[in-house]
Amino acid sequence: MDLAYICEWEKWPKSTHCPSVPLACTWSCRNLIAFTTDLRSDDQDLTRVIHILDTEHPWDVHSICSGHSEAVTCLEWDQSGSRLLSADADGQIKCWSMADHLANSWESPVGSLVEGDPIVALSWLHNGVKLALHVEKSGASSFGEKFSRVKFSPSLTLFGGKPMEGWIAVTVSGLVTVSLLKPSGQVLTSTESLCRLRGRVALADIAFTGGGNIVVATADGSSASPVQFYKVCVSVVNEKCRIDTEILPSLFMRCTTDLNRRDRLPAITHLKFLARDMSEQVCPPGHPVVLLCASSQTSSVVECWSLRKEGLPVNNIFQQLSPAVGDKQPTILKWRILSATNDLDRVSAVALPKLPISLTNTDLKVASDTQFYPGLGLALAFHDGSVHIVHRLSLQTMAIFYSSAAPRSVDEPAIKRPRTTGPAVHFKAMQLSWTSLALVGIDNHGRVLSTRILAMKASLCKLSPCAVTRVCEYHAKLFLIAASSTLKSLLRPHVLNTPDKSPGDRLTEVCAKITDVDIDKVMINLKTEEFVLDMNTLQALQQLLQWVGDFVLYLLASLPNQGSPLRPGHSFLRDGASLGVLRELMVVIRIWGLLKPSCLPVYTATSDTQDSMSLLFRLLTKLWICCRDEGPTSEPDEALVDECCLLPSQLLIPSLDWLPVSDGLVSRLQPKQPLRLHFGKPPALPGSATSLQLDGLISLMNHTLWAPGQPKMDHLRRLHLGAYPTEACKACTRCGCVTMLKSPNKTTAVKQWEQRWIKNCLCGGLWWRMPLSYP
Repeated sequence: MDLAYICEWEKWPKSTHCPSVPLACTWSCRNLIAFTTDLRSDDQDLTRVIHILDTEHPWDVHSICSGHSEAVTCLEWDQSGSRLLSADADGQIKCWSMADHLANSWESPVGSLVEGDPIVALSWLHNGVKLALHVEKSGASSFGEKFSRVKFSPSLTLFGGKPMEGWIAVTVSGLVTVSLLKPSGQVLTSTESLCRLRGRVALADIAFTGGGNIVVATADGSSASPVQFYKVCVSVVNEKCRIDTEILPSLFMRCTTDLNRRDRLPAITHLKFLARDMSEQVCPPGHPVVLLCASSQTSSVVECWSLRKEGLPVNNIFQQLSPAVGDKQPTILKWRILSATNDLDRVSAVALPKLPISLTNTDLKVASDTQFYPGLGLALAFHDGSVHIVHRLSLQTMAIFYSSAAPRSVDEPAIKRPRTTGPAVHFKAMQLSWTSLALVGIDNHGRVLSTRILAMKASLCKLSPCAVTRVCEYHAKLFLIAASSTLKSLLRPHVLNTPDKSPGDRLTEVCAKITDVDIDKVMINLKTEEFVLDMNTLQALQQLLQWVGDFVLYLLASLPNQGSPLRPGHSFLRDGASLGVLRELMVVIRIWGLLKPSCLPVYTATSDTQDSMSLLFRLLTKLWICCRDEGPTSEPDEALVDECCLLPSQLLIPSLDWLPVSDGLVSRLQPKQPLRLHFGKPPALPGSATSLQLDGLISLMNHTLWAPGQPKMDHLRRLHLGAYPTEACKACTRCGCVTMLKSPNKTTAVKQWEQRWIKNCLCGGLWWRMPLSYP
C-alpha cells in the first residue's frame, strides 16, 4: 500500500484542534468523500461544517454550512451516492441532496429531530439490493459472471413491493428513531426505547438481515459492561411509523473475562458490524458478525464474534414426556468468538470493507491461493501512525503502512514537522472505498490522507501523457453511440402499430446489406416518410449533425497517417462497427438535408460544384468494407489512400475540439512519492506551458479545464463558449467535459438529448459547477 497524497488546510494554530471532538468520514459509491474536522476558534467553529470533495480533485473541497447547532457526529451516504445524512450532538438529523445534480451544490429539504439527545449511530434503511462477488470467478471475461444477486428483503416496502426510503438512528440515551420518506415528500418519524431499562449508549452500530429486520449493537463504553444487541422491526400502521424491539443475546469480550487483563483494558472504544447487510453468502451462516476493540491508554485488543444458532441439549426425561421435543431439537442464539488479536498498540480508527465478497469455502480458498485481498481485509489505525490491513475473519496482518512516513523539509513550520517526542500523527477517522482498493483518513491535524493499494489501476489511459489520444478516442466513441441512438429515436414509422421493425433497425439492416458507394442508391431502399421531422427540430440538431460530418472528414483525412497511434482517431480506422454507425448517420443527414438544407454540415470546399456528402460517403464506404465484421479484414487499397490524400486540397479539414487534458490526480500519482496538496489551491502542472506536436495535431498539454483565458467548448451541445463564458457551466469531475447548466434550446428533440446528461456525464462522472472567470 502506498501513500498517494496528503491534502491539508491552511496554517491553523495548535490550540484550535479539539481532540475530544469525534470526526466523521464516509466514502460514497460515486467517489465523493464527506468528512468533518475538529478545528475550532473564537471566530469560527468548523466542527459543524461538512466538507465534500471528489477524490480526483481533492483540493476543490466544497464546505457546507450545515446549520447544525452542535458538532456533527455521523455522516452516511445512501446506496446511490447522491444523498447524504448528517447528525449532530443535539439530536438533529438532516438529509442532503444535490441541487441540479451538482456535486458542489447541496440542499437539505427534509430532516428529523430528537431534541437534546446526541446521535451515536446513523444509517439509511436497506432497499433490498444486494450483490455478492465470487472470487472463484474473478477471472471470467464477462463482468456479470463475477457478481450474483443475493436474495435480500428491504427494511420496509410500499404497496407493490417497492422499498420505502428512510433512515434509522440510535441516540446516547438508548432511543432508536426511524424516519420514513413518503412518495409525497412527507416524513413519518417515530421514536422508541431499545429496551425498558434505558442506559447510556456510548457506541452503537446498525446492520440489516436478509429477512428485512434490523440489528442494533450498543455498548456503554466500559469493558466491564456487556455489549447489548437488539432486533428492530419497522412497520407502517394507520399512516404512522411503528417500531418494535426485541432483545437478543449479549456478550462480554473475552479479554475482559481474563483477570490479568481486565483492569488493563477498561474501555470499549470501537464497535462495528463486519457487514451492514448480512446474508448467507456474505456472512455465513447469515448471522451477525461483530468487531469489538477494548483499549487502554497504550494498548488495544481486537476480537471478532459471530451470533449463531446452536442446538439445546434436552434431558431424556423431557423427551419421554413430550415426544415432539425429541423429534425436533430446540435451538438458541449464542455468541461465539471467531478470532482475537494479541496486545496491540492503541487503535485510533477502524475502516471496514464495502466490497461484497462471497465468503463460501471455495471463494476463501481461491482468495488465499491467489492472494486476493480487496474486500477481505479491514484497516486498523494506531496511535503510532501505522495502519494495519488485517483479514476480516482471522484478524491476521496482511500489510502494514505508516501514514507519517512521508519526508518533510526542515524549514517547515513546527506544526508540520514530524514530532519525535510528542504523540505521532494518526488517523481519527478512516473509510475504505467501495472497491476496497483505496483508503482515506482524517488525521489529528485535520488533514486528508489518501492511500491506494498497488493493484489499483483506475483510468489507465490517463496514467501516461502518451495515452492522451486514447482518452479522446474513448470519449468520441461514447459520444458517437449516444448521438446515434438519439438521432435514430427521432425516426417514426409511417403507420403506427405495425409489427415491422423500427425505422432505426431497418436503417441498420439496409446499410449493412447494401454496400453501394453511392449514397443516393442507398436512400432509395429506405422509406423516406419515416424521416420526416419538424423544420425547427432539424435546425436545432445542426450542431450534432455538424460534428458527425466533421468527424467523418477528419477520420478520412487521417487515413494516410494511420501508422501513427499518437493521432486521435487511429482506432476508428479499423473499427468496422463505428464506421458502420457513421455511415448510417450520413444517410440520415442526407435525407434530412433534402427536407431542410440549412441543417446539413457546412464544409469549406475549393469547388462550388463539389458534392461533399457524396464524396465522404463514397470514401467512408470503401474504408468500412475493408474492416467490417461480415467479411475478412483487409488493408485499404492504394487508390483509397490516394483519394484521402487529396481531401485537404478539396475540403478544409476541421480541427476537432477534443477534451481538455485532465488535471486530476490519477495521472500524477507516483509510487513512493506522495503528493503534498492544500485545500483551495490547485497544484501546478509540472513543466512549462509548451505545445506538443502529434502528427499534425497540436495538443496543449498544459491546457487544463480550469485554466483562465483558455477557450471553452460545450462538449455535449458542440457550442463554442469563448474564453470567458457568460453562462454558468458545469464540468465532469472524471473526464473534464464541459457543458452549460441551462439549456438554450426549446425544441423537444434537443431537450431529449440534454436530459440524457442531466445527472451524469457521458463517461458516468459527476457534474461540478465551474466558477465564473473574468478577463
